[in-house]
Amino acid sequence: MPLYKTITVNKETSVAIWKVEESEEDLWKGIELTDHCQNRFNGMKSDLHRKAFLSIRHLLSLYNYVDADLVYDENGKPHLKDGNFISITHSHNFTAVIISASEEVGIDIEMQRDKILRIAHKFTPFEEYRTLANTAAIIRKLTIVWGAKESLYKIYGHRGVSFLHHINVQDFIFNAGRTTAQIIFNGESSDYGIKFLEFENFTCVYATKNKN
Repeated sequence: MPLYKTITVNKETSVAIWKVEESEEDLWKGIELTDHCQNRFNGMKSDLHRKAFLSIRHLLSLYNYVDADLVYDENGKPHLKDGNFISITHSHNFTAVIISASEEVGIDIEMQRDKILRIAHKFTPFEEYRTLANTAAIIRKLTIVWGAKESLYKIYGHRGVSFLHHINVQDFIFNAGRTTAQIIFNGESSDYGIKFLEFENFTCVYATKNKN
């Protein structure tokens, strides 16, 4: 069972990361899907997507959940039937969940690629990154910022929120492994804690909403 890493965020919040290395046949073991999710699975043409989908069900089982405990709202945001908060992500051969009994959460995994240099202007003021030592460092930092904004968007769950104009991630240093962020939208603001880690040319970022 290739559980890659678990992280205890606090006593009520946890992250679990899976590295997909098994065959699809092996990933089916112990998994039973609802009719809705079976239909979703049947529509997946990518072998990678199908295996990611199944691996996430194994991650759920670590927390004593089954597929039927997971429901999606009209915006596609996942929820757990018992009221606990959840966020899900996958990128290539990595998948992850963050689950909390007490706070809204979001998570994102991204591969570190130079493609992000071409789209940076769409989600952050690129000028802020020109002081970094080299292109590799810029790619790393941009990937963290993108992952943070993606995680926050998953928490917020409202259409119309702009990564560039409404979500602000405070500057950080790599070694800190954390920063803070704010969403200002429709005259309202909300604050979040951000944590990140890097492994095998991937970046995982997860966010928790600060309580008022």
